[in-house]
Amino acid sequence: MNEITELPPRRAVVLLSGGLDSATCLAIAREQGFECYALSVAYGQRHAAELTASKRVADSLGAAEHRLARVGLGQFGGSALTDPTIDIPIDARGANTSPIPVTYVPARNTVMLSIALAWAEVLGANDIFVGVNAVDYSGYPDCRPEYIKAFETMANLATKVGVEGERMTIHAPLIELSKADIIRRGTTLGVDYSQTVTCYQADDTGRACGRCEACRLRRAGFLESGLDDPTRYANGKPPDLSA
Repeated sequence: MNEITELPPRRAVVLLSGGLDSATCLAIAREQGFECYALSVAYGQRHAAELTASKRVADSLGAAEHRLARVGLGQFGGSALTDPTIDIPIDARGANTSPIPVTYVPARNTVMLSIALAWAEVLGANDIFVGVNAVDYSGYPDCRPEYIKAFETMANLATKVGVEGERMTIHAPLIELSKADIIRRGTTLGVDYSQTVTCYQADDTGRACGRCEACRLRRAGFLESGLDDPTRYANGKPPDLSA
């Protein structure tokens, strides 16, 4: 009698910030049959409540393991998300004249994807998922499709598995979806968005300010999706998108 040999599960590293997009990305990776290893990065962000949320999301969506890596990007500053002397724009884009807002963190996605790449090699995982989006987003240069393609090319040149003939794939399943589409997709996959934190200046309990761009994009997505917004706001009120 022939024995049936079970194939080992396909492993994937999923970057998990604790926000709406990355939670949806984790749910998609799970749906595709991957054994998911969630990776969160403490890079010196002011909105550290998202890291607490990442643990909740990882547990809720059945990640095989959740790890927190620490990188001191805050020591360089240069972003409203890491430098407390730079104000986070509220109620509008702010006075910044550049098309790239002050909430852009220099090299953040490159650093986080590189850490994910290192863990993936150790795990024997040839797949990395990242929840970047190039539709309803803030104009960050490291959220564009051409950036993801370039990083994947680099990953296959710079790793042992790539040199030995296996392929490392960077998945960005949300990159061409609107925020409303992301919310609809995640809802069908069982994502509990009340567990997520998106706000750039959430308080220690994860309550959103309701005024930053991240809050406005999230709120607009829920309104367009036609689904209830479970976000907890510090002042009890959602953003006024007419402002």
